[in-house]
Amino acid sequence: MYTQLEQRGMPEPPVNVSTLQKMKLQGVPIACLTAYDASYAVLVDAAGTDLVLVGDSLGMVIQGHDTTVPVTVNDIIYHCRTVARGLRRAFLVADMPFMSYTKPGMALENAVRLMQEGGAMMVKLESGDDQVGIVEHLAKHDIPVCAHLGLKPQSVHKIGGFKVQGRDVDKAAEMLNSAKRLQDAGADIVLLECVPNEVGKSITSALQVPVIGIGAGPDVDGQILVLYDILDITQGRTPKFVKNFQAGCDSPLNAISSYVREVKARDYPAPEHCFS
Repeated sequence: MYTQLEQRGMPEPPVNVSTLQKMKLQGVPIACLTAYDASYAVLVDAAGTDLVLVGDSLGMVIQGHDTTVPVTVNDIIYHCRTVARGLRRAFLVADMPFMSYTKPGMALENAVRLMQEGGAMMVKLESGDDQVGIVEHLAKHDIPVCAHLGLKPQSVHKIGGFKVQGRDVDKAAEMLNSAKRLQDAGADIVLLECVPNEVGKSITSALQVPVIGIGAGPDVDGQILVLYDILDITQGRTPKFVKNFQAGCDSPLNAISSYVREVKARDYPAPEHCFS
């Protein structure tokens, strides 16, 4: 009945926001992965992953869409609920899908659903200056928030494809300022996608909250990849930052464990996975 009290006796207690903040302060890399079902969630958790994201990437790797745009709140709730059943230690984050947080009231309603119905412990939204008020509203209601900057897949039609962001000096400065504003508004984590190494490094140094990167270089506080990418399930061309961890491993669990070890040792990402 008192699950939280029982979990205190675990060899490694469940990860929470304070754990992630402490890891940043101590320089301990944070290993993160996506997951979309209970079976893989068990493996991801057993491998020592610190944070698990039920990403709207499920629209592409599970549902077969070309983008994440068709994913709905109900889709995320369903997959989040199944993933939650497979986790014991890892911290569970749920994506807020396209157009599910255009207004503060809508954002709060959908975030509450993701937590109450889906079992999420934090919500992630693709951010910028326009979302500062949304983040502030969620934070005021004690909703943990991860703000997503850099390449924002939900905006792929607006930006003209999946492209590296922040190579222009002014754009990099704008991204840094947005990250600071989102942190000040109450974001607990900032996720950076597809940015040059120096942008990842400068934003990580400037923020007090953990910065998680996907294609953001080696100097962020943690790394995240799509589970299907590291297990070589994804077919066709994959992003530069992806590494196939299944190669040479005899099981998905060993592949996931190899990923976690390389993140913790800062062996991943290597130079060939980074943008300049």
